[in-house]
Amino acid sequence: MKNMTKIEFKKLLEQKLMRVFGTEYKDASKAVMYKAVCLVTRDILAQKRLNFYNRIKEGGHKQIYYMSMEFLLGRSLKNNLFNLDILDIAQNAVSEMGFDIEELMEIEPDAGLGNGGLGRLAAAYLDSLTSCGYAAGGFSIRYDYGIFNQKIVDGWQVEMPDKWLIDGGVWLNARDSVYEVKFGGHIEERWENGRLICEHKDYTPIIAVSFEMPISGYQTDATNFLRLWSAKTKNDIDMALFSKGEYLQAIEAKAMAEAISKILYPADNHFEGKSLRLKQQYFFVSASMQCVVKYHLKTYGTLDTLPDKAAIHINDTHPALCVPELMRILLDVHGYDWDKAWEIVCETISYTNHTVMQEALEKWPQGLFESLLPRIFQIVKEINKRYCGELWKIFPGEWTKISENAILSDGEIRMANLCLVASHSVNGVSALHSEILKNDLFEDYYKVAPYKFKNVTNGITYRRWLAEANPLLTKYITELIGDKFLHNADELENLLAFKGNHTVLNRFAEIKLKNKERLAEYIKKANGVSVDPNAIFDVQVKRLHEYKRQLLNVFHIMDLYRRLKENPNLDVQPRVFIFGAKAAGSYYMAKLIIRLIYMLGEVINNDPTINDKIKIIFIENYRVSLAEIIMPASEISEQISVAGKEASGTGNMKFMINGAVTIGTMDGANVEIHEKVGDENIFIFGLSSQEADQLYPRYNPTEYYSHDWRIQSIIDKLRAGINGVNFSEIADRLLIGYGGVADPYLVLADFASYVDAQASVDVAYKDLYRFQRMAITNTAKSGFFSSDRSVEEYANKIWALSKVVK
Repeated sequence: MKNMTKIEFKKLLEQKLMRVFGTEYKDASKAVMYKAVCLVTRDILAQKRLNFYNRIKEGGHKQIYYMSMEFLLGRSLKNNLFNLDILDIAQNAVSEMGFDIEELMEIEPDAGLGNGGLGRLAAAYLDSLTSCGYAAGGFSIRYDYGIFNQKIVDGWQVEMPDKWLIDGGVWLNARDSVYEVKFGGHIEERWENGRLICEHKDYTPIIAVSFEMPISGYQTDATNFLRLWSAKTKNDIDMALFSKGEYLQAIEAKAMAEAISKILYPADNHFEGKSLRLKQQYFFVSASMQCVVKYHLKTYGTLDTLPDKAAIHINDTHPALCVPELMRILLDVHGYDWDKAWEIVCETISYTNHTVMQEALEKWPQGLFESLLPRIFQIVKEINKRYCGELWKIFPGEWTKISENAILSDGEIRMANLCLVASHSVNGVSALHSEILKNDLFEDYYKVAPYKFKNVTNGITYRRWLAEANPLLTKYITELIGDKFLHNADELENLLAFKGNHTVLNRFAEIKLKNKERLAEYIKKANGVSVDPNAIFDVQVKRLHEYKRQLLNVFHIMDLYRRLKENPNLDVQPRVFIFGAKAAGSYYMAKLIIRLIYMLGEVINNDPTINDKIKIIFIENYRVSLAEIIMPASEISEQISVAGKEASGTGNMKFMINGAVTIGTMDGANVEIHEKVGDENIFIFGLSSQEADQLYPRYNPTEYYSHDWRIQSIIDKLRAGINGVNFSEIADRLLIGYGGVADPYLVLADFASYVDAQASVDVAYKDLYRFQRMAITNTAKSGFFSSDRSVEEYANKIWALSKVVK
């Protein structure tokens, strides 16, 4: 922020301490000072937001409204101070007042608004849209307890409530926007003046209360917003019931309403869970669409111009109900006829697909959907009827094809199909993923409307993952090539001029060691295990899912441990294998894999006979703020999903910019990383997506078991038990399978190739300058994967935005 001085910032802090907390800084606790710094920063952003909002209105600029069930923001204080360019000023001001800014930042919890890559991408795009000067807003739910805090007890994941709002809620401004969302009841229809009137009767009203979080951008006059909805009832208590002594029943309605915004992704392996998830999705979508429409009418007076002034983007299928809800508002509230309303919807809404996994392409039971959302069901039914009529013209007589592509079929509502029909643009998130959408997953839709399909490869907020998370490396890069890279990530490519300079390579290695020492300190404190910073730090941190193949990583470790037991003097580079992952609460196999990692670590980390050659660390409660310590310290980036299943990945990019070298399959954005760095700067293994597709129909994992004694040894060990725990269920999953599907993610098929690739890692690492050349090349070539580049592509190819500030 221009012209802010240390004295001014200090004065603002003193005023905030007195007015809000009634204290002077010499008497303030760390917790109070942390909140004061946050509030001062929030005030600065609020003024910038007001100024930017006025510029948007005065210029009539089109805005992008980004709809996502999650925004994985991490911590906000450091990011906002950095973006405002007052981090040093704030640090010096609080230091003079007797506080350490780093200690204050540690108080802040990660915002409990996301889980994995989907949410982190949404957060990155808001950051970059703001940094690039576009008008943007995010919409989601204000989850009271996030997804969960993870504790590991005897190897098992235990989910604990994430009470992030206690210290994280300081960033939220309560707004006066309140909207009613209707559930249940029935629809009464009548004709008035030639128009069908649909009246919702006997519904249960839920009130959406708005909270707003400011979104800063890097050294810009732009400030955008993230609007979060909290679920309430009209009446907190039924006084009649309370007076009768029926106390629980008196507050039942309040508890049922507030459950909607309690937790992100409640388990849906039962009817109540499915019902709650559907309520969450419609609740946030309905409130958001009402809010967007109200603002547009207030500003422009007519909804005819909605596509010209607003772009509504659906981030995966969770917000798909934007389509029928916007139709409902246009038809029922504002009296549009169907054709005009449909035209507005289709010209306004766009959709990003994030998965090729069938189970993640949401489908809702028709009975549940109709009972909870009767008017929305009517609209979806009509959309489906009209689209099936179009399909009949294109695929006459092909009933199966029409049924497969219908929105409503076989007693279920298919949300991906709804998005495909209504969106003017459909994009994948990596080059490979987008081709899979066109040629496989959505093949028929692509034939119907090929002009809709585009690719925008994912990106990361590279300033956060480099400048904020790795200040040592950032400072050195600035010494080498200047600071233009902080505004344009492509400038990082100038580092290639130094890849033959041994002085530079030595300095890169020294910085990496410093970051590894920092992570080693964290591991000692959190896990009670000492690790050698001079060992290879081999890291796999991401959501725990079988397709991401943490199990393949574990199998290599088990094989390496066997070799070390046979020969403790085996000439291998010492390695620390680091894992971090949360499993969905109802995903038993994922939880079992976490337990396997933990138990294997208990054995290996306490075995003196292998001379500390390898260690396994599972860091619990993986999150953004923890990733900011892990990424700068990582040397090997494990991106080992089965080819064709990972849409993109963004962790691979965060590792890359910090100089970690990828070991991975040709999957997701690994393909584009490989294109950028070349064969010599990445370790590629395994089946390609085409080869995997060809293998699936005839895949028999027992053949690999029978012909590779290493696999036999691993499977036998699982059955015999590790640290006293039997893991036969994992062995059976691979060889016998459930429902007739054994080893669905080709772990055994790719095992031998993966072991060979890991041997290549060992060879490369022993050559200091070779490995550091690989590291600096990865950093230099990472500029393409900036989310600034991604949002510019969205703005130009999909949303038709112009910049408010440049």
